[in-house]
Amino acid sequence: MNFHRPPTFADASRIAAAASGLTRFLAGGTDVLVQLRAGMVTPEDLIDVKQIPGVFDVVRTADGGWRIGVAVSGMDLRRHEDLRAEWPGVVEGMNLVGSTQVQGRATLVGNLCNGSPAADSVPGLVAAGAMVEVTNAAGVRVVPVETIPAGPGKTTLQKGDVISAVILPPRGEKGGDAYLRFIPRTEMDIAVVGCAVSLTVEADVIRAARVALGAVAPTVLLVEEAAAAIIGTTLDDAALAALGKAAEGAAKPITDRRGTKEFRIELAGVLARRAAKIAYDRAKGTAK
Repeated sequence: MNFHRPPTFADASRIAAAASGLTRFLAGGTDVLVQLRAGMVTPEDLIDVKQIPGVFDVVRTADGGWRIGVAVSGMDLRRHEDLRAEWPGVVEGMNLVGSTQVQGRATLVGNLCNGSPAADSVPGLVAAGAMVEVTNAAGVRVVPVETIPAGPGKTTLQKGDVISAVILPPRGEKGGDAYLRFIPRTEMDIAVVGCAVSLTVEADVIRAARVALGAVAPTVLLVEEAAAAIIGTTLDDAALAALGKAAEGAAKPITDRRGTKEFRIELAGVLARRAAKIAYDRAKGTAK
């Protein structure tokens, strides 16, 4: 195995592009190191990005959004009061990944690139309209988070691509988000269904919304029909019913030992309604 510590993302991209075998990037390491120990993967090139400047930083962008480094841990996000105040749903999704010990190393980018449909941090990012910065030999491109997962354990990233930052948009006035999941146990379990909702309100009317579902399809889903069901409403009973129906209609889960297809479809509607209520209260400043 060749171990690399590149000083820039451009260098990391060049190493990955030139590699002839399996390549893995190391930021938090909570996935790749477990896979190495278990013998699931044996990369010829392991590229440690933790020496690159800015990977541990959370900084405000010029437009009022946030730029999050690829090695920022879940614990770091939890401790960042300003980010947590603006995007609580993003933070609470990441804070459900693993144990307290894992939280000290696990990262948003690692959870995204692991390619799990049940990844807890991804629905919140998708609902937030988050983008990722991807560096390769051609330069840097910025793409929506939802375009990265391609299926269980797979991404759309090509040879030489490396994610170099997560970018959250400005929260703006009267905005709120939330992430909820259902698990069989009380903690440290994989989501049977997850749902994130982000919205903004004006005079108690929802003016914009995004709804994302996890663990109900091969990738996390951005459900535009669910968002459309609540835009222009005060989230009354009729709007919540329409939201739940849209979420259920979008869900295409499988039956496995953690839950039946029918159970997961029903859960998608339940969690969408509950997450929307929380996001709505947060946007109005009435959350308890």
